[in-house]
Amino acid sequence: MSDNYLTVIPADPYWQPSKDAAERAASVLSGMLPEDDARSGLEAKWHDSVEVVSCASNLERISCPHCGAEFTTGWWAEAVSERYDEGFTTLLGMVPCCGVQTSLNELVYDWPMGFARFGVEVLYPNRAWLTDEELVSLTTALGHPLRQSLSHFQR
Repeated sequence: MSDNYLTVIPADPYWQPSKDAAERAASVLSGMLPEDDARSGLEAKWHDSVEVVSCASNLERISCPHCGAEFTTGWWAEAVSERYDEGFTTLLGMVPCCGVQTSLNELVYDWPMGFARFGVEVLYPNRAWLTDEELVSLTTALGHPLRQSLSHFQR
């Protein structure tokens, strides 16, 4: 058994919308889903602190946005654990490849993922990636730039 999610999150991991903006964005996303079954799995979620929005088993690689070097998942997991232990007060850290300080949210994830205190997720969306035009519509509804993640969790 497995679960699939489509999640949209603010580009700024610490940003949260108003309830009205979140409801507008959820309504717009609902209209992008192919059927009632997919719409029933839609939910806007607020979190007290930043959380990892993982693409789960879809993750193929993580690389440096500065030099392009690929990281091991072990290095990444340790960096995330350290930030988690600090309550995600910062996502900044030194990358091991070129020694540049960068945000864990800005690493290049293949498949895309990120960090957020808010997101709109759809369990079993029965569709693929949102198009650029759809993301613009959601960004307009929410009032903040967004990124998306498609997650696959094995159970």
